[in-house]
Amino acid sequence: MMKRGFLILSILTAILLAYALYQALVVAPTDALQGNVYRIIYYHVPSAWTAFLLFFINFVASVQYLARAKPSAQTAAKWIVIGIGVAGAIAAFLPPVQQELNSIGMRPSALATTVLLLPVFYLLLGKLFPGERLDMLAVTSAEVGVVFCTIVLVTGPIWARPVWGIWWAPGDIRLTSTLVLWLIYVSYLLLRRFSNSAQTQMLAAALAVSGALDVPLVYFSIWFFRTQHPQPVIGGGGSMDPRMLHTLLLSWVAFLLFAFLVCWSRFRLEVLRREVEEAYAMESLGEPAGVGSAPSMPLKRSTP
Repeated sequence: MMKRGFLILSILTAILLAYALYQALVVAPTDALQGNVYRIIYYHVPSAWTAFLLFFINFVASVQYLARAKPSAQTAAKWIVIGIGVAGAIAAFLPPVQQELNSIGMRPSALATTVLLLPVFYLLLGKLFPGERLDMLAVTSAEVGVVFCTIVLVTGPIWARPVWGIWWAPGDIRLTSTLVLWLIYVSYLLLRRFSNSAQTQMLAAALAVSGALDVPLVYFSIWFFRTQHPQPVIGGGGSMDPRMLHTLLLSWVAFLLFAFLVCWSRFRLEVLRREVEEAYAMESLGEPAGVGSAPSMPLKRSTP
C-alpha cells in the first residue's frame, strides 16, 4: 500500500512540476521592469518557503526530542508553546501592534498565522513521531531543507546579477542571514555525520534549536531593515499580477509535494539504518538479532 501511494504521489508531483514549469515560462506574464529574468521567482521563492518550513519542522522536532527526557519537561514545553502561539496570535491584532505592523507593510493576519503554526506543528509532530522518530524527523527535515536553501542561494545571485548589477550584496541583511542559516544547518549535518559521541543527537538538537532563531530573522528582515531585496508580495508590502501569484503558489505546492516525497524516502532510509545498527549491536552482545538483520561490517552511528 505504501509503495502504491508513493508511486501515485510521485506521478502527481511530476505532473504538477511540469505544469508549474509551463505556467512559469509560458502563461505567466513578463515583468515590465525586470523582463524574463523575473521568472526565476517561481523557483527562488518556493524553494525559500519550503526550506523555512523544513527548518521549522526540524526546530519543533528538536525541541520535543530535548524535552522528552522528563515528563515534566514535556508538559511544560507543550504549554509554553501553546501559550506563545495563542498570545502571539492575540497580540497581532492589538491596536498598537496593528499600527506598527501596518507601518512596515505587514498584515496582522500574516503574523498571527505564522505564530499559530508553532503549537499546531508541535502537537501534530508529537503525535505522529513518538520517541526516537522525532530525531529521525529532525535529521530528515534538516537534510532536505539544506538542499532547498542551497537552491535559494544559487538562484538568488542569478536573479540579482542582471537586476542589481552585482552577484551579491555583502551588507544586505536578507542575503547575509540566509547564508548564515545555510551554514548553521550544514554545521548541524556535519556534527551528526562526523561525531561518534553518545550525546551527538542531543547536541545536534540543541544546535538546531539555537540555529532556528535565524529563520525569523531571515523572514522578517525585509520588513525591519533596509535591504535591496524586493519587498514581500504576500502578507503585505507589495502586489502581484493574479496570473503571477497563481503560478507562484502552484510552484510552491509542487515543491512541497516534491519535498514531501524526498523526506518520505529519507525518513524510511533512516528508520532502516537504525534498525540495522540496532540488530548489529544486539548481535555483538551475543543476543539474537533477527533473521537477516545484521550486516557483515559495523555501521557508523552518525547520519550518512
